[in-house]
Amino acid sequence: MRLVTGEFNDSFPPIMDGAAIVVKNYAYWLNKKHGSCYVVTPASPNYQDIEEFPVLRYYSVPLPTRHPYRYGIAGLNRTFLKRVHEIPFDIVHAHSPFSAGGIALDIARRRNIPIVASFHSKFYDDFKLALKLDLLARQAVKKVIRFFNAVDDVWTVNETTKETLRSYGYKGPVRVVYNGTDFTFPENPEKEVATVNERLQLSPDELVFLFVGQHIWQKNVRMIIESLHLLKQKGAKFKMIFVGTGYAAGEMKMLVKKLELEEYVHFMGVVLDRDLLRALFMRADLFLFPSVYDNAPIVVREAAATRCPSVLVEKTNAAEGVINNYNGFLAPNDAELYAERLFKLIANREKIRQVGLAAQKTISKGWEELVGDVYENYLEIIDRYKMKNKA
Repeated sequence: MRLVTGEFNDSFPPIMDGAAIVVKNYAYWLNKKHGSCYVVTPASPNYQDIEEFPVLRYYSVPLPTRHPYRYGIAGLNRTFLKRVHEIPFDIVHAHSPFSAGGIALDIARRRNIPIVASFHSKFYDDFKLALKLDLLARQAVKKVIRFFNAVDDVWTVNETTKETLRSYGYKGPVRVVYNGTDFTFPENPEKEVATVNERLQLSPDELVFLFVGQHIWQKNVRMIIESLHLLKQKGAKFKMIFVGTGYAAGEMKMLVKKLELEEYVHFMGVVLDRDLLRALFMRADLFLFPSVYDNAPIVVREAAATRCPSVLVEKTNAAEGVINNYNGFLAPNDAELYAERLFKLIANREKIRQVGLAAQKTISKGWEELVGDVYENYLEIIDRYKMKNKA
């Protein structure tokens, strides 16, 4: 059975975060193998979509405190509303409870079709940062939970994230659907690695750390920089590469300068070229991702697919599925102890290589297979919805 599906989210390329990557890969494989899929997302000025599936954009304005994110206002775009309501969707999937999710919910109720909603982010952390007051943040979370209570099927990205959703007050059923990766390890990676070495002026044996993600304080990027400073004091030689952008990017660069790490740290900005990003992962010895904010970071799976082991904070959502010293490395949420962990690791690069191989075998899963499971879930949800309405 071929389906007409819609993936609705408030971020999509050129804004690259975990939810955007999920939506892009869902849409690609659903459109390629299981019917027609549309992505619905806010407009991004001066960006031209080049996807193999239709992307419907609606009017948006910048979010001043969350660059490069934008807030969509679909009501100001009648042409968009007319077009999106004409699409004969069988099911819609909201990856955000905000503007895009609101459109999906409205379509589902008007057309009498099921709506799925995925819980990707720790919204309370974002609200607390933006609103400053705990009371206001908790009130905002209540609105998010009202949205999830209004849909027909709720998904999370792993078991620990399900517990986060429960802690917000959601009591309904939850389906766990894991994230995947579109990266595969090439037979001959040397050429791609050499390209990165030439571009960043790295020697072939130089130790390289990598971070890929939003440059926001919630990602624990301050601890990365402070740990690098401690590593430098211990006499370690390395190159740290930051990929991405965000509201904290400027302050991160100032902190690097303050700690006299300019020769050790390189900020690449956003990398949209997936081949280049894969090459960066392949070149890196360790992927530093001490975030206590993320749920099931796709970048950890991308790193694993390229045999680059991650150094994560123990007992976090992001660390689910990672076995210390087997398919990744875990450390306390403390700059000094994190630096100490790195210092011991870089003295044994053979161990790093072995753990990277185990990560590739145990953590990474291709999107094509995963979206096949998503399609089967959609069919089940559609059938259940039809039976419920007949009763």
